[in-house]
Amino acid sequence: MKRLALLLPLLAALTACEQLGIEDPAKVAAAKEAEGKAIGSACRHAMRAIEDCYVLNPKAQKAAIYNGWREMDEYMRENKLEGVLPVVPRPDPKKPKSVDEEVETKAPKVDAKPESKPEAKGDAKADTKADAKPDAKAH
Repeated sequence: MKRLALLLPLLAALTACEQLGIEDPAKVAAAKEAEGKAIGSACRHAMRAIEDCYVLNPKAQKAAIYNGWREMDEYMRENKLEGVLPVVPRPDPKKPKSVDEEVETKAPKVDAKPESKPEAKGDAKADTKADAKPDAKAH
């Protein structure tokens, strides 16, 4: 009997865990699912493609977005509703950098004027100015 009397206030205190900042995983998952469905249905109503919706909302669950988009699509077809043109423009697709651009951004920049250092006669880089000018007799 005494244990029951001690257990009752403890159980009452544990039911208010949200107030202490302890989140219930089931509630968090349900909230993420509901948010994803809302995002998907809003995307469908705004006549956005499902892929655009995924790109615009990368943190949302894709399955939830898809379910919301599909449900809104069914609803709009059944009730013969037209979508609303979105006011926010579609994002520009990120153009992937070519290999040349990546090399240029990673390579250190070289000064136009190299430091003047005496070079050995056997060095291949010793006569860079002569190599840079085209030979007039070769043509």
